Amino acid sequence: MKYNQLGRTGLFVSEICLGTMTFGGNEDAGMWKAIGALQQDDVDKIVGRALEVGVNFFDTADVYSFGESEKRLGQAFKNLGTKRKDVVIATKVFGEMGPRPNDRGASRGHIMDSVRASLERLQTDHIDLYQIHGNDSVTPIDETLRALDDLVSQGLVRYIGVSNWAAWKIAKALGLSEAKGYARFETLQAYYSIAGRDLERELVPMIAEEKVGLMVWSPLAGGLLSGKFGPGSNNPEGSRRTTFDFPPVDKDRAWACVEVMREVGEAHGASVARVALAYILQKAFTMSIIIGAKTLEQLDDNLAAVELTLSADEMKRLDEVSELPSEYPGWMFARQGGARRPKPFVKAS
Repeated sequence: MKYNQLGRTGLFVSEICLGTMTFGGNEDAGMWKAIGALQQDDVDKIVGRALEVGVNFFDTADVYSFGESEKRLGQAFKNLGTKRKDVVIATKVFGEMGPRPNDRGASRGHIMDSVRASLERLQTDHIDLYQIHGNDSVTPIDETLRALDDLVSQGLVRYIGVSNWAAWKIAKALGLSEAKGYARFETLQAYYSIAGRDLERELVPMIAEEKVGLMVWSPLAGGLLSGKFGPGSNNPEGSRRTTFDFPPVDKDRAWACVEVMREVGEAHGASVARVALAYILQKAFTMSIIIGAKTLEQLDDNLAAVELTLSADEMKRLDEVSELPSEYPGWMFARQGGARRPKPFVKAS
């Protein structure tokens, strides 16, 4: 297992982060049941295996199964006898946790109410990385930042991050934090896969410039890149995509990617899923990828992606088949300054 800096901080996290959306769903959990309903015994096995291979980074959210995911993760660490200092726990706040108007969002009130509830469910006295889970178009950015800074000052939170924000808003938040002396966002958690490379347009240049660490969610595009799907195929029984077709993906482009990944995988004796993960891992701007699993077999296959090194030619093939369609102002940048473009973001082997 390799370890990368959390943003520009001195904290190191595993390049594989275990996501916990599959933890705790039940009959009353709505879409969370479709994503995963692992109960404590299975959660302990999944978390235990991840720890065995060197994963030290775990991501959850209060909204996952309405708090049950946090509870299962915290209990797993207790059941496994895990030392608190040996794991980096990330959770998130923003999602709807009740029927009342202030049971959601990034206001100071909701953040302050939510952090203590998450601490209790996780059975810990601090959260290593506390993230705003979505875009709040109502709450002023400085209100959110001041609340998060207070949590850092109080020792309840050590670092802060953001998820699913536009590049301009993150840049504005970073500027405000610097001007006011607040704790700054050290990470961005964003969707990225070979079938959905949209963040390369605005977010990647921003995080590279500002040294913000990228945590990739859904690198398999909600299971679409698992290798079980293709043109004309039916969703396999028990697949998350059967009842929860998310994130949105251009299927034609995805199938073209799968075809090339299948060829690359055969050359390495690796699954399509493993190739999809290795592709994301070899991007220089990737800090950590978040994987989720319902079984140990799925987990082991995903974890093996860290051992798969794709050649420059293979990365080139995969880049070409998944290339984003040109959009303004990108095509004008290329026309006016193509000779001054930086080299592609690919990690040195």
